[in-house]
Amino acid sequence: MIISEQVAFVTGANRGFGRHLTLELLSRGAKVYAGARNPETIDIPGVIPVKLDITNTQEVEAAAILAKDVTLLINNAGSSTGASLLEGDVDKIQLEFDTHFFGTLYMVRAFAPIIEKNGGGSVLNILSALSWFSSGTAGAYTAAKAAAWALTNDLRINLYPHNVRVAGLHVGFMETDMTSSLEVPKVSPADIAKIAIDGIESGSFEIIADDNSRMIQGGLAGGVPALYPHLS
Repeated sequence: MIISEQVAFVTGANRGFGRHLTLELLSRGAKVYAGARNPETIDIPGVIPVKLDITNTQEVEAAAILAKDVTLLINNAGSSTGASLLEGDVDKIQLEFDTHFFGTLYMVRAFAPIIEKNGGGSVLNILSALSWFSSGTAGAYTAAKAAAWALTNDLRINLYPHNVRVAGLHVGFMETDMTSSLEVPKVSPADIAKIAIDGIESGSFEIIADDNSRMIQGGLAGGVPALYPHLS
């Protein structure tokens, strides 16, 4: 895929990692639709702002009607309530799944036929190292990202015959508003955006963006003893 020839749609494009993805795509010559709940907060020259709450099916459908020339969909919009699965507010747990799983699914169902009709292209789902691993906190986010990984795997298989490649990006903590309260090592979202778009351009199905994600991926084969040695 040659990025300069693509028409991209980025969800959650007004801040954080979505903003960096949008800037990276623009720098490579792509046309970009920038989706956000409040499109007036998008301050990036050259993009097409789109009002979009990915949990609202009517807004998703309206976005698909507007952006009929899309060839690259990046599902970046997310939420992070910090809710515990055992003790957290059920509404917050529901929000995590509505955003990371159902919102992503709504977007793919709306845009995959458009991408196919436009000659094929790609979908990139922004996942997480926490798709594979739980720290024991913020379980709702971890569970929703794990569901989004399973969703990505299924969509990848089913959309490939339709000339739509589905990729997942796994990354640890980035320096964004969402992680500002966390005292943990963080990577640069601008650097990860470059890695993500490089991966799409090269046709990768799975983009492992940082050392933490590579380490956790390597531990999957070892099962519970490898990922959670304190339980052994």
